[in-house]
Amino acid sequence: MMNRAAIVFAFVALGAWSGAAVAQTAPSRAQKFPDVVEVKVRAAGANRFDFDVTVSSPYDSPRRYADGIRARSKDGAVFGHRKLFHDHADEQPFTRDMYGVEVPAGVKSVVVEARDQRFGYGGRTVEVELPGRWRSRTTRCR
Repeated sequence: MMNRAAIVFAFVALGAWSGAAVAQTAPSRAQKFPDVVEVKVRAAGANRFDFDVTVSSPYDSPRRYADGIRARSKDGAVFGHRKLFHDHADEQPFTRDMYGVEVPAGVKSVVVEARDQRFGYGGRTVEVELPGRWRSRTTRCR
């Protein structure tokens, strides 16, 4: 059986290999909110992006479950969201997509988060760079 550190290492290694963004680990805590554990993003046209979002939800029954995902700026402007209409009790963690999310041209990265029916947003998030949007840095030589 793998311990938590080994599982986290596997997620990080997989993310580095596949070009996906993976959530950073936090100190152990009782999970109150759903956590985003991985995000894959693809350009889908001018200022549009498709996201595959993997979520781990502590509560997954018809009475309470992760009921949404969204992509937003660091300062909170929401670019796209998807409502989830049922629990994922037999599928943990689970992956859902958000297609055609329009992000203004000046935005280089987005924060992806998941929502709990009772408490709203607040779990682990993943910040992901948008393909074709990051600027290369140049080094000045004197």
